[in-house]
Amino acid sequence: MKIVILAGGISTERDVSLVTGSMIYHALRKKGHELVLLDLYLGYEEEVGDVFALDRDWSENFGRISEINPDISAVKALRKDNPDCVIGPNVIKICTQADIVFLALHGQNGEDGKIQAMFDLLDIKYTGTDYLSSALAMDKAISKELFRKYKIPTPKGITICKNERQLIDTWSIFPCIVKVNCGGSSVGVYRADDKGQLDLALEKAFAFENRVIIEQYIDGREFSIGVIDGKALPVIEIAPKVGFYDYKNKYQAGSTVETCPAELDANVTRAMQSCAETVYRALRLKTYARMDFRMDNAYQFYCLEANTLPGMTPTSLLPQEAEAVGMPFEDLCQQIIDSSMEKYK
Repeated sequence: MKIVILAGGISTERDVSLVTGSMIYHALRKKGHELVLLDLYLGYEEEVGDVFALDRDWSENFGRISEINPDISAVKALRKDNPDCVIGPNVIKICTQADIVFLALHGQNGEDGKIQAMFDLLDIKYTGTDYLSSALAMDKAISKELFRKYKIPTPKGITICKNERQLIDTWSIFPCIVKVNCGGSSVGVYRADDKGQLDLALEKAFAFENRVIIEQYIDGREFSIGVIDGKALPVIEIAPKVGFYDYKNKYQAGSTVETCPAELDANVTRAMQSCAETVYRALRLKTYARMDFRMDNAYQFYCLEANTLPGMTPTSLLPQEAEAVGMPFEDLCQQIIDSSMEKYK
């Protein structure tokens, strides 16, 4: 198959996406596919003929994940044409040459349904769920409303906009978590133990977005569950060595202890997997996704959110869960392609 792997972009998760794209590229080369790896934002500036006929390593300029968020202004400075346009030169032309586009994007303008909607209009096939379910999952406030409707346990919380001081003052649950409404990779996520820390956390979070969620902090253990075609994979437990599961602990090797399958009672495991599958259905998801959970000391678990384009980096969770059921990384990538093609039949 001719496959374009689309990564990068200009979200706060750009670096993660580039590594995800590179990993998928090398995996699918082993499967014998014809591949092009593109940065959504920087595109391809050379003349476009049959781009799949080019003999080159498309991953040579894709970097590593640093401990801090990427400098998006520096990335925009690299564009020679319109820096305000999310789509880079020749991206659409190249994607139309492919049998399918493997979306290795994360965060804004990638995981929020905008690219999916554009591809639907242009009749370009892509991996993963559709534009509507992407938007539902990306918006944490809407996700939590659907969780409550379908009786999916989720932490108590409120959604606020800037200058809603009166609503902020009503919050009395500590410790709590402050996080941006449409972010990912724990960018713009902060813990607050009192009112003073809450104000500081809100100030930081509002620097990313105008809508922010405050929710109760669930003291206990953290888990994640991948779901492919509606069926849950084994549960994985995440235990950061220092602090909580923030951006650094997610992507710096050795920062976190991950156990898969998680050491849980069989009944708790089944219940959590069933809950992940319910989230998959509630958000109208297709193909694959990953759900994040926390569980308190009374073995009550809570779903935090769903990720419609989970990371596929060397430290990512979904590949570890697939490996636990005997599915190597390259087979996981192929399964995502095969499942995604099914939705077009």
